[in-house]
Amino acid sequence: MSLIARSFWTLAPGRGAVCQQALTDPGPDAVLVRALASGISRGTESLVFHGQVPGELADIMACPMQEGAFPGPVKYGYSLVARVERGPEGLAGRRVFVLHPHQDWAFVPADACRLIPNSVPDERAVLAANMETALNLLWDGGAAPGQRIAIVGGGIVGCLAAYLAARLPGAEVTLVDLAPERADIARTLGAGFALPAAAAQSLAGTCDLVIHCSASETGLATALSLAGTEATLVEGSWYGTRPVAAPLGAGFHPRRLRLVSSQVGMVSPGFRPRWTHARRLDKALSLLADPVLDSLLGPRLTLDEVPDAMISLDRLPFGCPVIRYEAINNP
Repeated sequence: MSLIARSFWTLAPGRGAVCQQALTDPGPDAVLVRALASGISRGTESLVFHGQVPGELADIMACPMQEGAFPGPVKYGYSLVARVERGPEGLAGRRVFVLHPHQDWAFVPADACRLIPNSVPDERAVLAANMETALNLLWDGGAAPGQRIAIVGGGIVGCLAAYLAARLPGAEVTLVDLAPERADIARTLGAGFALPAAAAQSLAGTCDLVIHCSASETGLATALSLAGTEATLVEGSWYGTRPVAAPLGAGFHPRRLRLVSSQVGMVSPGFRPRWTHARRLDKALSLLADPVLDSLLGPRLTLDEVPDAMISLDRLPFGCPVIRYEAINNP
């Protein structure tokens, strides 16, 4: 059995296209899925699109069902929501989340399909990969009830981290961002909000946990300034090939700050003996049941609009860009 699929490819740094490719049925261990929606990661996918994946990290940064190689041509993405059109009992006809690039039809391994709870609509489900990252950030930071927690950087991952932290009993959670309009988003998510200058006055040196998600040197400096004595700062940003100056002088050593890297490719060490990647992703999907998270969904695109959108991704309105699919093939 074969059919023609359409997918987004980065052909070379800064240049993308929607390409067609013939799919061949790989056999009984694969299921056929029809895409309903997929989400674009503004951070990682922008770095991939602009050719900023370091060569030495190419293997680590490859997504599970990527085709091609960095810097291109490469088919990259990892937030696909689909319906199983042909598969085993228990999967056939069900909605699933797959770590797969942006593509309208695909054959994928059955064990790569994670069932989407009925309480999570299609478009909100595209946030699963980002929710998984936010969950790992809190695990890496040892987030606990009652803590004073600051999240610096109000992108999608930062907002999801703030949402999760705000649900810890007694936690005082503040989202810190340069954009004043993020204040409404923070309130919707149950967190406080502060501009960096205001945070520097009200929170400096008082936080038990700081999570940095702004992917900027100034954001990192702000995050370090908010951490209290012997507090933990989790670095959740990925900078690609950009060098970053971290201000580790002044009070960094006297305050005995703990700087921790976090990357979703590995389950947080304290959870790794008991949690698989699949279990963590299932948990992330279940955490998307709250309708307030629709506030994190951004512009809706067709697959054909993606090449132009990727060029100006940082200028699109706030929120995770969502690709909507229409079935144009009949397998």
